[in-house]
Amino acid sequence: MATNSPQRVAVLGAGMVGLSTAWYLQEHGVEVTVLDREGVAAGSSWGNAGWLTPSIAVPLPEPSVLKYGLRAVLSPSSPVYVPPTLSPRLIRFLVRFARNCTPKQWQRAMEVLIPLNRQALAAFDELEVGGVAARTRAAEPFTAAFRTVEDSQALLEEFKHIQASGQEVKFEVIDGDAARAAEPALSGEIGTAVRIHEERFINPAAYVEAIATSVRERGGVIRTGVDVDDVVSGRDGVRVAGERYDAAVLATGARLNQLARDFGVKRLVQAGRGYSFTVKIDELPLGPVYFPTQRVACTPVGDRLRVAGMMEFRDTDAPLDPRRIKALTDEARRLLRGADLDDRQDEWVGARPCTADGLPLIGASNDPRVFIAGGHGMWGITLGPATGKLLAEQIATGRTPEPLRAVNPLR
Repeated sequence: MATNSPQRVAVLGAGMVGLSTAWYLQEHGVEVTVLDREGVAAGSSWGNAGWLTPSIAVPLPEPSVLKYGLRAVLSPSSPVYVPPTLSPRLIRFLVRFARNCTPKQWQRAMEVLIPLNRQALAAFDELEVGGVAARTRAAEPFTAAFRTVEDSQALLEEFKHIQASGQEVKFEVIDGDAARAAEPALSGEIGTAVRIHEERFINPAAYVEAIATSVRERGGVIRTGVDVDDVVSGRDGVRVAGERYDAAVLATGARLNQLARDFGVKRLVQAGRGYSFTVKIDELPLGPVYFPTQRVACTPVGDRLRVAGMMEFRDTDAPLDPRRIKALTDEARRLLRGADLDDRQDEWVGARPCTADGLPLIGASNDPRVFIAGGHGMWGITLGPATGKLLAEQIATGRTPEPLRAVNPLR
């Protein structure tokens, strides 16, 4: 640790990104306090699909999104839903998002994500070697399933673009019968599938809890039920929730702008809300199952199957919309076999922190004592530990790691 590096750091946010940052700061000998308005893994870290899939972690604004059309995105049953709104902030975000849905912008953003993706799985391994008791699971198989060969072409075309950007995707194409032989939970409607190799998955809530336990065991403090409404930087350090620290990290997910805008962050972070629930199923899949056309993601969690999906651009604190649960259920009913979709448990909505250019915000703010970690969109679980490692290095050494230069939160 550099002689002038922070000794005491407050991390705001007890999700995957915030806790990973705290854990890696401890690797540099920093004393950490993590604060969260609710609890550990209480936000978008809790009910998501838990995929660790860096080879297919791509920018959210992609050309295919514009193909939905206005009528589709205004429908509550659409995989991508934008409720009718007069919110100037949301309209501004959507306009900027649409401008990034071009092949050129997607390619540029993909090239920025690749250095982060390459470090993703190794960072999980470091957590586990360093004392985090949870374990990642090999996603063998990871199955992307389709009704028709024609439906699968969009994903295979995306793989070509990913590979052209310099990132490897290992996959094979199989027919519906072979897919059902490996994963009997797939319905008879599935005509073809793509198996993606060398990926992993976790139970995200349990894994984040395990990081929190490790942070505590190594002397860190985690305070929940603390709603921080102000971060004040002065000559003597940073004041957060009545205490003084040498530095602070803002990792507050979809609420990032509330505090970060005072420190020069102009990029909008919009809640891209996802839904999920768990069900019993006759034969639990061996690994994750994805239905890209319907944007439905399924992951084994204990003895149940988590069914997750949808993208909904709406206020972070808006109540759960039962129409979205119904849309997810209706799709799953056609795609899965043996799932008891009338006995849903753990119904959940969580706000993914999305940026208009599809890139996270990681690094120093305009104040040398305040750092930003967020805006990962759908990839906060996959990229959380790598983010924490790189940002902790920057905070402790004062040097910006190369992968963080293009995700500067002041860009």
